Amino acid sequence: MSRVPRAVWSYLSRAPGTYIWLLILFVTTVAVHQMSPQFEQEFLRQRSTNIHELSSNPIRVLISSAMWIDGGYWLPYAFLYTVFHAQAEHWLGTARWLAVCVAAHVLATLISEGALLLAIQHGVAPQSAVNTLDIGVSYALAGVIAVLTYRIAAPWRYPYVAIVLLVYGVPLATGRTFTDLGHFTSVLIGLACYPLVRGRGKAWNPKETLAALRR
Repeated sequence: MSRVPRAVWSYLSRAPGTYIWLLILFVTTVAVHQMSPQFEQEFLRQRSTNIHELSSNPIRVLISSAMWIDGGYWLPYAFLYTVFHAQAEHWLGTARWLAVCVAAHVLATLISEGALLLAIQHGVAPQSAVNTLDIGVSYALAGVIAVLTYRIAAPWRYPYVAIVLLVYGVPLATGRTFTDLGHFTSVLIGLACYPLVRGRGKAWNPKETLAALRR
């Protein structure tokens, strides 16, 4: 039993970026829960990557929007960060993992908000959509989930990437909102980060893991 705390600490300490980010999200989520609903909406809108804020404070909102959770539930993200972000940081190292996160978050935000701006200009979306609330960490998460495709050895990686494309592609095909576009774009960006994974060691083979467990 004495090995369990050491194993947990080893897992956490090898992904400092993941758990520092998760700690920030915990603090900001607690803060949001202390706000009145009306104040919360205005507060988050000022930290949102909507068209209005991006046009006046792009750097500030691109950073601040990644420090808040849309919906206010922290525990599901603690699970997702541990399963996906921590694994990616262990594998890629903090700098490369962060590069994937930033690329997915920033590029998917700009592309999805750009598409929304075009929709407004062509009368497909209302003018009020320039202030649409757009915060959260899901674009970076989608990019990391996608880049983990290369962590899995062939042929196992193909069912994985098929599931990822299905999970994010179906909402885009059926809902076609700007956030659906942002999520699917993040997946494509994650897959395009293949140059960052070169030389990061042997890919994980589930068959070998199962064989080792049976011994």
